[in-house]
Amino acid sequence: MMSARRLIQSLGWPVATGLLIALIALMAFPELRPPGNTSSSQTPASRQAQVSSYADAVDRAAPAVVSIYTQKMREQQRHPLADHPYFRRFFRNSDRPQQERMQSALGSGVIVDESGYLLTNEHVIENAEEILVVLYDGRETRAELVGTDPESDLAVLKIELDNLTAITVPEPTQARIGDVVLAIGNPFGMGQTVTQGILSATGRYNLNLSEYENFLQTDAAVNVGNSGGALIDASGQLLGINTAILGEGNTNVGISFAIPADSAMDALRQIIEHGRVVRGWLGLAVRPLTGGVQSSASDESRGVLVTEVMPNSPAERAGLRPGDILTHIDDVHVGDGRRGMDKIAATAPGSKVTLSIRRNGESMELSTVIAERPVPTS
Repeated sequence: MMSARRLIQSLGWPVATGLLIALIALMAFPELRPPGNTSSSQTPASRQAQVSSYADAVDRAAPAVVSIYTQKMREQQRHPLADHPYFRRFFRNSDRPQQERMQSALGSGVIVDESGYLLTNEHVIENAEEILVVLYDGRETRAELVGTDPESDLAVLKIELDNLTAITVPEPTQARIGDVVLAIGNPFGMGQTVTQGILSATGRYNLNLSEYENFLQTDAAVNVGNSGGALIDASGQLLGINTAILGEGNTNVGISFAIPADSAMDALRQIIEHGRVVRGWLGLAVRPLTGGVQSSASDESRGVLVTEVMPNSPAERAGLRPGDILTHIDDVHVGDGRRGMDKIAATAPGSKVTLSIRRNGESMELSTVIAERPVPTS
């Protein structure tokens, strides 16, 4: 027993000295520490600080982003003095009612299918006589216009080339405010450019940019020529189609907007299948509640005031009347009207819906069948 105790005592100092030396070495040389999961001891800020490059994300997404150049015919009005008897001789071709000239425009697009389908903005290719697409690898080709959806400012193009790289589109798109985002496009015709920022907000609307609005907002620098380009996440996946900036004279002020990728892809599928986007329609006009009507209603029963019911519409067949307060569509609260509008538009024509309303202070439920939204005439 005594010999074992003496053995332990004799080994104590060497072992303690060895442990002390090992501890000093690990503190002086952290790379000697064994690998392990240290995420639990790291704050989000420290983990974010470790990201020093987004080059891998750009490498994955950039080959799918193209530059778009268009040729558009524009009418040039005659000078107001061209028909004056005295000044007529100073104007050539005075018998022509107007002149035409070609105007070049530029934008960006995103390859979303290896067969050659591209997404871009409708305003990029509007009235284009010719559409030229320049790929990341330098190849050029003419593009065919498959169809457009002016109400969401989207257009679908088709190119015929081999070895195309399509961007990855997550389903569903999961974007959180504060996420790092990258914008890829062709600003001012300089060539493909990448800018970085964060996702500033989601669900932006009432911007008067298009009929149907549900924009992502970012502070990534977006300028003229970025329209139709890609907004991607830190993994290189498509989050949205860059569409507009907030600022006078097309000057970037750190606020820009993108159409969410899932909405854009849904529009693309419908345009390919139907030649246009098919939306549901009720046939009524509404406005937000104001004043005493709003203050007298509980949060759950607040809705929108029906101001017009169109003849022979699903709303009329349901028995809806001007003055009714619409609160829910199939248990979905209509909010200030935009949420209800989106709900109706996303409902397939022929679907039965229940409308919850208040009329003269009493709650009621009406049923009807959603119709197809008429094609806009302009």
